[in-house]
Amino acid sequence: MNVTATAISLNVPAPQASADFLSEHVGYTVAMQDDGFFSLEHPGGGPNVVYLRTGLPTFKPAHRAGSAGDGLLLVFVVEDVDAVYEGVRAGGAPVVTAPETEPWGERYCQFEDPNGIIVQFVQWM
Repeated sequence: MNVTATAISLNVPAPQASADFLSEHVGYTVAMQDDGFFSLEHPGGGPNVVYLRTGLPTFKPAHRAGSAGDGLLLVFVVEDVDAVYEGVRAGGAPVVTAPETEPWGERYCQFEDPNGIIVQFVQWM
């Protein structure tokens, strides 16, 4: 198997709002879009993030077509979590968790996008 790219696809009620959040606060750009569909890429690489409007008839399997969010963290590893926290907070993103350090060396902070997706930034100490 030769995997050439990776994408994370999330069903949300308002895909434009989540796409705007990642564009504004994380630096993603829209690679493709259509009605109820946004595919975002980051100039630094990593996985693409796709937002699908909840309820699209093309989503398969239909019995799993609910909205993403509960128990989901969209995590980005960064070099300086404190600087990222200050920048994203200053940009107006709702703070969920100010920077904290776990006993195993993970320093992180969390924000919530307009669809309730928790966006977490992590620095390994």
